[in-house]
Amino acid sequence: MFNHHDLSRDASMLKGPLAHQGYDWWWHSFTGISQKTGKEKAFFIEFFTCNPALGEKDPILGQLPANQKDGRKPSYLMVKAGSWGKDAAQLHRFFGWNDVSMHKAAPYRIEAGDCLASEALLKGSISITPEEAEAHPEWMCDAGRMSWELAVDKKIAFNVGYGASKPMRDAEAFAMYWHAEGMKTSYSGTVIWNDEVYDVTPDTCYGYADKNWGRDFTSPWVWLSSNSLYSTKLQKKLDNSVFDIGGGRPKIYFVPLDRRLLGVLYYEGKEYDFNFSKLHLHVKTSFSFEEREEDVHWTVRQENIHAIMETDVTCRKEDMLWINYEAPDGTKQHNRLWNGGTGSGTIRLYEKTADGPVLVDLITADHIGCEYGEYDM
Repeated sequence: MFNHHDLSRDASMLKGPLAHQGYDWWWHSFTGISQKTGKEKAFFIEFFTCNPALGEKDPILGQLPANQKDGRKPSYLMVKAGSWGKDAAQLHRFFGWNDVSMHKAAPYRIEAGDCLASEALLKGSISITPEEAEAHPEWMCDAGRMSWELAVDKKIAFNVGYGASKPMRDAEAFAMYWHAEGMKTSYSGTVIWNDEVYDVTPDTCYGYADKNWGRDFTSPWVWLSSNSLYSTKLQKKLDNSVFDIGGGRPKIYFVPLDRRLLGVLYYEGKEYDFNFSKLHLHVKTSFSFEEREEDVHWTVRQENIHAIMETDVTCRKEDMLWINYEAPDGTKQHNRLWNGGTGSGTIRLYEKTADGPVLVDLITADHIGCEYGEYDM
C-alpha cells in the first residue's frame, strides 16, 4: 500500500554525514485564481536546506566566485517561490543558519524571518528587484514579488518505501531520496504575485506536496504528477484520484542504476503501483523526453504483473522555467532542468487478463506538474 502517511519521513534528514554534505527540501505546488481577472495561475513554494553543519551567521552561497575559489560548500536555508505561465519566474531568499528556527522531528516546522513551513501552514514573502537579480547571479533567481499564507491539508500519500525507511541508518546508500506525503494536497488561502491577489481553494488548487533529500541530484531527473483528472469512460471528473511519477537514474553507493522510475496511480481508491523496488511486482519501465520547437514532451510506459500505465504529457515552453539548484558540494550540473505546472496529457490504464490487456480507462489530465533535466555524467 503506497497511500501510507508517515510524518517521520517529512522530518529533517540532515543528520550525520548529510549534515555536512546534504540537502533536504519541502516542495509545494498549486493553482490560484485571480481576484481581478478570474484567471488561473500556477505557483510553487519550496523550503530548501543545505549543509547545516557548515552554517555561519550569513548564508554561504556556493555559486559565489570567492566561495568557489576557497572551496567553501554552500550552507543556508533557501526559500524558493514563483509562478509558471508566460511570466514564469523563480525567486530565492537566503537565510544563514543562525536565523533559522527548526523543529527537526515530526511534525517538521522551519521558520526564518516571516517565512514558515510546516505540515499545516505555509507563509512568507520574497521580493527581488531587477537590479538585485542582475547584480547577484549567485542567487540563481529572477526578479519579482510574492507573498503567501496558506493552510495545508495533505490528502493522499505516495510512500516510496525503497531507500527511505531508515535513511539515517545508512545515509550514504542513496544519492537522492523521495517521499510524497501529499501527492494530493488541499491548499486554502491567498497568494499575492506582483501585486495581484490570487485565491487558493481546495476545489480548484490541484495541490501537491513532497520532499527530496540526499547528497546529490539524479540525472536524468523526471517528475510528472496531477490530481486534475477526467475519466473518458465514466464521463466525469475523478475527485479521488492522482498519479505521480519520479526518478531517473538512481545511485546506490555512488553506482548508477539503469534508467528507472517510481510511479503510482491512485484511481478512485484503487492503487496501481509501479515501484521498481518492489521486486514481486516485476516492474518494467521505459520513458523518453523530447524538446520540440514550442513544447516539451514526455512518454512513460510502466508495467507490473497486474497492470500497464501509459502516460503522455506535453507542456509549453513559454509556460516553463529552468529551475535552479546547486548541489551540496557546490557544483551546479543541472542548467537545463525544465520545470512546469501547466502540463496536459493522457493516461491509458490497462489491467492484465488471461486474454491480454484490457483498457480500464483513458484519463485526460491537466494542471500537471512536470520536470526533466539531464547532464553528461
